[in-house]
This record gives sequence, structure tokens and C-alpha cells, in this order.
Amino acid sequence: LVEISSDFAWETDAGGVFAFVSPQGALGYRAEELVGRPPSDFFVEEWGAPMPMPFTATDALADVELWFRRADGAPACLLASCVPLLGDDGEWLGARGVCRDVTEARERDSALARARNRERLLTYMVRTMRDEVDPLDMLGAAAAATARALAAGGCRIYRRDIGPAIVPAAEFGDLPDAEATEALLHKLERTQLPVTAEIDGGQGLAIATRYHHAVNGAIFLWRQAGGIPWSDNVRGLLLEVADQLGIANEQIANHEKLRKLSRTDGLTGLLNRRTFFNEIRRRYETISATDHSAVLFYCDLDNFKLVNDLHGHRRGDAALVRLSEILLAKVRSGDLVARLGGDEFACWLEGADLPVGQERARELLDACRALEDFSGDPIHPLTVSLGIAAVAPGSGESLEDLMARADQAMYMAKHGGKGRFDIAPPPAAAAERRAAVP
Repeated sequence: LVEISSDFAWETDAGGVFAFVSPQGALGYRAEELVGRPPSDFFVEEWGAPMPMPFTATDALADVELWFRRADGAPACLLASCVPLLGDDGEWLGARGVCRDVTEARERDSALARARNRERLLTYMVRTMRDEVDPLDMLGAAAAATARALAAGGCRIYRRDIGPAIVPAAEFGDLPDAEATEALLHKLERTQLPVTAEIDGGQGLAIATRYHHAVNGAIFLWRQAGGIPWSDNVRGLLLEVADQLGIANEQIANHEKLRKLSRTDGLTGLLNRRTFFNEIRRRYETISATDHSAVLFYCDLDNFKLVNDLHGHRRGDAALVRLSEILLAKVRSGDLVARLGGDEFACWLEGADLPVGQERARELLDACRALEDFSGDPIHPLTVSLGIAAVAPGSGESLEDLMARADQAMYMAKHGGKGRFDIAPPPAAAAERRAAVP
């Protein structure tokens, strides 16, 4: 009955050493290798001695968990049950008991617990990310959720930006400077496993995020010095998290591409008509309530149709791209440049007054001499006509009227000789001029 209900039986003497072990031995040891030795010789040091101790028990015990080291060095989880051995006068003579090897059951339980923990973490992360509308807020929520779930002091998430570099996109908690992690991040291109390093005296753990096997970012965890080392369980969980973040990074990249396509002109990369007018409407409402200034340019290419007719649309497209480059080179941060359609462009010069606008127009026309290389023929050079309309604070002029003034000024420049600029009259004078047109 003992043999079929346990893995081995044992008995200790008054000195606390094995006096008997089942003849078949235990845990890879022969019986004679155990007899005469104290049980403590076989304890797994990391787990220490069990309490209470079955082998020196003075009372009956049942299912006490203890960890023994097998003959091959592997740890084994045992459940020990025992009774004390007492002499006729009640003196303690040792203990007798049985042990069951429950290592496989414990490993199954541990694996199941880890799987449940992974499932809870990933469910929590996915739910947290889905609750955010803004894509970058989504990464911020993921950083906070991961740091909390994996007991990290901080978490930083990286994503692929323009070019090969990955840049910080979101972070949470206590972290070293991003520059301090660069050496660790460089290692991620060469491995699919988590990598570790000591950074700023703490423990760093990072792994690349991938989509279709291509690296599109990374996730970095950090703990202060003296913290618990990164366990295999944490590394496994981080692999699962990285898989989810790889998908999230790809979704964000696609979202930004679509957003850019919806806001910009496909050929030149400038703002498109809808985005430009929405943006200057917002700015115009702010300016109308203050005494700030701004200037609106309307630009139109002269003799552009001849370029397409004689040299083809590819040459015409190249001319449009070159003009967009010139316009971008002549504006400052905070200004807006757009392609309105065809060969029509517009610029919003934030904070500029009319004298500044005139000076910028002269500079722009001078730079546009480079467009003559695209001309259909020397008699009809490719040039630019500009219409300039300055915002008139306090005039009550609508944005539509401001745009009409700029458009009319451009029309006057084209019909006044081309390759020049014309200045729109103030709002009142412009209204009188339009009223006088039959």
C-alpha cells in the first residue's frame, strides 16, 4: 500500500539522518546513497528548509511541501506525510513517512498560472488600448499597463519614424534618458529575443516589435538598482506584449499615412485645398479678435499649359514639384503652403504685414527664375504671378472676402504682364472695385 500510494517511504533516526529508504531508492538516488545522510544535504538551497520539518517531526504531519534536488541536479517538489517515532517512555526516536513527487503537477499548475497571467495582461492591454481614440494615447496607455503588469519602474515604447531610426513614442514611470538606451536598442535588430543591460545603475530589458518580420519599434522596461532580476516569466510575457505592439505600431503607421494623404497633395506633399482653408479659417478667427497681422499669397504659373503640351505631363509635374520646393524654402516655421489644384498655389504668412509680404514676394519671384528651365519655349517662359492680400484687423472683413482680394490681385498680376505680383487694395476699396464691375 505504501509503495502504490507514494514514490518512496523513509525513516529517520534520533540523529535526524535517513535510517531507511525504500529499496528502489528515490529521485534517481539508490537507497544506499541516501541512508546515513541528513535530508538537509538534498534540499534545494533557493527554497531552503521546509517548515515544519517532516524528518524531525514531533507530531503527525500531512502533505508538507518541500524541494529536493534530484540525482541529476534538477529540483523536485515533494509532498511529505509523517508520524514521529516515540520510545516507551515517550522519548523521540525519529520519524517515519512517505513522499510523493508532485513536480509535474506543480509545473502544470505553474504553466497554467502563467498562461492565465499572460491572458489577463494581454486582455488588459488590448482593452486599455482600445479605450483610447488617439493612436499615440493608445501607446501611452500600453506603456502604463505594461509597467504595472510586469512590476517595472518604467516603460518606454518606440516606433519606426521616417527613415531607419526608431524613436520614443510613449513612456510611463521612472526611466533613464532615451540616449542612455541607444546601445541596447542597436542590439535588437539582430535578435528576436529580449536583451538586457545595466543602464544608469538599474536593470534594462528590451525587445523589438515586429510586423511581418520587419522591426517597426521596440519596448523597453527599467527597474532601479537592487530590484528583482528579470525572470523568464517576465521575458515571456514581454514577448507576447511585443507581438501586440508590433501590430499596434503598424496600425498607427497606416493611420498616419491615411491622415497625411487626406491632408496633403499627392504630387507635391503640400497641404491640399481643404486642409489649407480649414487651417487658415481657424487662424483667421483668432487674428480677427486681435491686432495680429498675416498675409495671403495666391500663386499661379504662367504659360504652364504649354509645358504640358510640348514636353508632356511628366515634365509639367516636375515643374510643379520644383515650385513647391521653392515655396517651402521661402516660408518660415508657422507659415502654410498649399497646392490648391492644377497650377494654383497659396501661402499664408503668419505674423507678416504688407511691407514684409512685398519683400517676400520679391524674393519668391527671384527664386522662381529657376522655373524658366521648364518653359515650353523661350517666347513663353514659365513664370509665376502673385496676388497679395494683407489681413486688415478690425475691418470686419470675412475670410471669403480676403481670399477674393488675393485672387483678384493675382488676376491683375497675370493680366498686367505675368511674372510679377500685384497688391490687393484694402477691404473697402476692394469692395467698391468689385461693385463697379458690370
